[in-house]
Amino acid sequence: MKYLSEYRDPELAKKYLEEIKNTVSRPWSIMEVCGGQTHSLVKNGIIEMLPDKITMIHGPGCPVCVTPLNLIDKAVYLALEKGVVLCSFGDMLRVPGSQKSLLEAKAEGADVRVLYSPLEAVKIAEDNPDKEVVFFAVGFETTAPANALSVVHAHRRGVKNYAILASHVLVPPAIKAVIDDEESKIDGFLAAGHVCTIMGNTEYHPLSATYKVPIVVTGFEPLDVLQGILMVVRQLEQSRSQVENQYARIVREEGNPDAQKIINEVFEIRNQVWRGIGEIPDSGYAVREKYAAYDATKKFDVAIKEAPENPLCISGQIMKGIKKPFECSQFGKTCKPTNPLGAPMVSSEGACAAYYHFSGMVEA
Repeated sequence: MKYLSEYRDPELAKKYLEEIKNTVSRPWSIMEVCGGQTHSLVKNGIIEMLPDKITMIHGPGCPVCVTPLNLIDKAVYLALEKGVVLCSFGDMLRVPGSQKSLLEAKAEGADVRVLYSPLEAVKIAEDNPDKEVVFFAVGFETTAPANALSVVHAHRRGVKNYAILASHVLVPPAIKAVIDDEESKIDGFLAAGHVCTIMGNTEYHPLSATYKVPIVVTGFEPLDVLQGILMVVRQLEQSRSQVENQYARIVREEGNPDAQKIINEVFEIRNQVWRGIGEIPDSGYAVREKYAAYDATKKFDVAIKEAPENPLCISGQIMKGIKKPFECSQFGKTCKPTNPLGAPMVSSEGACAAYYHFSGMVEA
């Protein structure tokens, strides 16, 4: 339990809560960007223990949730119609496309496999040269190095039956988009510690300076989140707006240069559509032309029309922090993990899933 139990110490948590209570003097709204932080807040009852003056707003930091509907339809098409071996992290399987999910495609006979690493998918391709293998490469900057490495690895080993279906989204442009949204009113941010482990903190300084908002890079354990909130509140109460690093045991200012190098080798920045939110400029990664042979979108030339979202799902408003999951009329009723209307109800980082499983707001 080392490196875990010490960040869940209830006595220290009480001290942080007391210090937050003694520091805050007026209402503040703080957005935790990452879905992992949302789950920590809800699962550990932190939201209920915070002073009433502090409102936590749940952000768009769930890459599975913001993966475009069209791309899920492409993955389903590749698995069912093209007969590829479709490999993915597990939390993508239940996310609904316009017609069906990858789990439903698997039930219909598609070869859909859950993996822990894209390098496993390269090995599958090596072992099955007669089959096309596609890895559904989803995530923030955190998972981009491994996905990029799988492309480089396949290229070096001459594995030509491997490709990735890329849907990488970037956090700083999302924070900017949230701030710019007229409906959003956010005073400070908890930034995602795992993203900054890869990319460092440098991209956040211009955001903090331009918009005059505190941004605290924060971890995911209860004490991490409480300390991050305290650091934001201190800045707000002192009329400061800086980037601070709560997650200093992991995050360095410059990030991980080796990981950044492999990302830049394979990917280039592009505009990206975020499910439920829309297109955000310069907020995604696309496979560079140099590695076009490993880009599933180009390799299979899949033409899938854009489909409308379920009109009953308000996931876009939830991910922009405008509404909470329990404010959705379908929450826990027609929308459940077994029958999701949108991705936030089934992703392991989705806000709706956090409230469904841990808030006690769902009737038995």
